[in-house]
Amino acid sequence: MAEAADFQGTSASPARRWLRRTTALLAGAPLLTGLVQMSAASPAHAREATAALADSGSSSVAVAVDSLTPSAPTDGDTVTVSGTVTNRGKRAVTDAHVGLRVGPQIDTRSSVDAIAKDSDDLRGSIPPEIDNKYTEKFSKLAPGVAEHFNISVPVDDLNLGSDGVYEFAVSLSGETSAQPWQQVLGIQRTFLPWQPDGADTRTKTTALWPLVSTTHMAAETGPNEEQTPVFLNDDLAKEISPGGRLNQMVALGKDLDVTWVVDPDLLASVDAMTGSYSVRDGDKTTAGTHQAVAKQWLADLQDAVADQEVVALPFADPDLASLAHNGTDVTGSLSQLKDATDVVANTVEPILHVKPSTDFAWPVDGAVDRSIIKVATSAGADKVIARSDSLQESNGLPYTPSAARPIGGGTTAVVADARLSTAFEGDLTTASASTLAVQHFLAQSLGLGRQTDKQRSVVIAPQRMPSGSQARAMAEALRTLQSGTWSQSQKLAAASAAKPDADATTKVPSTSSYPSALRKKELPKSAFVETARTQDALDSFKVVLSDPSRVVTPFGRALNRETSVSWRGRASDAASFRAGVKSYLDGLTSRVRLIDKSETKLSGRSATIPVTVQNNLVQDVGPLVLRLTSTNPTRLEIGGARYQEQPISVSGGHSQSVKFTTSANANGRATVIAQLYTTDGRPYGEPVTFDVKVTEITATVMLVIGGGVLLLVLAGFRMYTQRKRAAARAAEKAGDEAGSGAPQESESSEDAPANPDDPEARLTQDSGSPARAGDPEQPSDPTPDTAAESADPSGTGERVDR
Repeated sequence: MAEAADFQGTSASPARRWLRRTTALLAGAPLLTGLVQMSAASPAHAREATAALADSGSSSVAVAVDSLTPSAPTDGDTVTVSGTVTNRGKRAVTDAHVGLRVGPQIDTRSSVDAIAKDSDDLRGSIPPEIDNKYTEKFSKLAPGVAEHFNISVPVDDLNLGSDGVYEFAVSLSGETSAQPWQQVLGIQRTFLPWQPDGADTRTKTTALWPLVSTTHMAAETGPNEEQTPVFLNDDLAKEISPGGRLNQMVALGKDLDVTWVVDPDLLASVDAMTGSYSVRDGDKTTAGTHQAVAKQWLADLQDAVADQEVVALPFADPDLASLAHNGTDVTGSLSQLKDATDVVANTVEPILHVKPSTDFAWPVDGAVDRSIIKVATSAGADKVIARSDSLQESNGLPYTPSAARPIGGGTTAVVADARLSTAFEGDLTTASASTLAVQHFLAQSLGLGRQTDKQRSVVIAPQRMPSGSQARAMAEALRTLQSGTWSQSQKLAAASAAKPDADATTKVPSTSSYPSALRKKELPKSAFVETARTQDALDSFKVVLSDPSRVVTPFGRALNRETSVSWRGRASDAASFRAGVKSYLDGLTSRVRLIDKSETKLSGRSATIPVTVQNNLVQDVGPLVLRLTSTNPTRLEIGGARYQEQPISVSGGHSQSVKFTTSANANGRATVIAQLYTTDGRPYGEPVTFDVKVTEITATVMLVIGGGVLLLVLAGFRMYTQRKRAAARAAEKAGDEAGSGAPQESESSEDAPANPDDPEARLTQDSGSPARAGDPEQPSDPTPDTAAESADPSGTGERVDR
């Protein structure tokens, strides 16, 4: 952007400002005279001091401005500056005093940056001190000792001229034994924004207030009906407790006119903490105890966002740049982004009771290129929050244009101002660093507003996870800005819909222009490959479950977390999380398995072989298909073919056996493979392989069988001859009786009762068709439906996210 352009549109406030300039000149005349006299009186000392300071460039006394109030004074205010001065040298400083200095009006935003960069450099231009009655004196500053100062001065005595940004400095002057003359030994430059009257054209300013955290929840939940969630650690409880980072973000943001940008994963995680939850502690889990803290934080947040604009990121804040650069070639990666977007509606509104906007995508640091824009809009967003150091101005504009830029395809880039957005990065734990950041921010904001008389819409998109000290500085600056005279608040939706500047750039950078520092922290392609494999395993697992939501929900959200922005710069932690999710899913999948079998011996030409499926999950599984395959069907057939399939369902915590009919065609050993399949034909789990030994069809057995058959034939022949003889005797006897005329009763050998003592009769009785024996079963075969072989609990079972 042309953010180094001169501040244009400076308005004149006639009589009062003319009087100020005149007064400033009159007040400065005696000071100038004194300086000339001092210079003439001790030219050698001045030259020595100048040479010494130029050589060192650094001050021997550190000046810290811990407070400057008000940050943006108006007419009639009294400016109060407090802080400390610390002698960093080896010699004591004598005849010292802290003074205030006001420099000329700063004309460009780049000049503001330059002054901030060298804020304590003595080689730079040092403005003159104001009236010496506004000083604090120290007779002696001992080495290493810090002394506090507090100076108040009416703003009228600062002799500020027209509206604008002024350099404002606090200095320590004194003498040392090595340099026994008055000189500036330390200085701290900052800024004083001066806009006492309302600006003719106020800048419309949108400030994003992010509620984003790292990943806290595991894929796992307890096996109970409530599915108790499990947290990776107790860090989230610390963040939302009083004094914690997220607790401060809510407390500070509720009094500001901001656009809340929330990660649904954070809301879901805190909501899960309001009930029973567990915290992982090494190899164990302990009961969570921060339910009250979670409930209070959510209640405070609900109150803070009521009637406010809320923008929801996709679940777990996926890394759009990493996905665009390393994940689009991996099947299913874009589907993960779509799933992360779709779940927002059922997460944010039920918790916050506010309907969020899902139209915005926010790449990390607002860095965009063509591939990032394409991915960012693939899940339904039509607005992308970029930053001006990425989508840079190339048309030579002398001012910062409005944020909204149409970049084609119905997509709007909302370009946040880089200087304002990065003003609160770095270490702001000290009061001095925080104060300087606030004044720098306000100076940039006023400088931007004074560039032109055109009203513009500006967006501030700070870092995603500001620390507590950074959040406090942001809040202080925004309070001053929103109560000031040159800016007015605006929602993000309004900023994105504002009329774009016709001369603003709309050209999206190429992929090669993406910052290398950011690219080094991206998730690698291997991360997306691992996520895709876990998704495939989940897809195979869920189809066998009677209640797949118990597994699909927690693991689906865990897969979203695997691609979170929060893993940037934490490659080992990210890899560990992905491995943990995959390992746990594999563990659950293996709870439905085939029981191993040892070698099986057939007890006849045909028999049944049982195969047992064990289900150690807490829910029923099925339908599955169990297939038993013979690798040598010429020796052993299963169900009259090479293999046989049977459906099977198993209740939770039980085992179920399925029997397969086999027939042996030859003796010897045959290998058999048992494998579970899903109903769509995908293998499930590991196969079980065992041998079947056919031992009953041998030469001895055949001889015994042949002998038996021969005996039966001989017995039959003997019975036939005996009956024939008996019939002949009966016929002969009947003829004799007829010849003698004596009537006789006819008797058939077949109708006569058999003599039980006659061995032939017994043979006839016993040698009828033998009853067919049922297929033999092995004594060790399990019953068709048995309880799980182990009485131990089945473990934690499936796990769920809220």
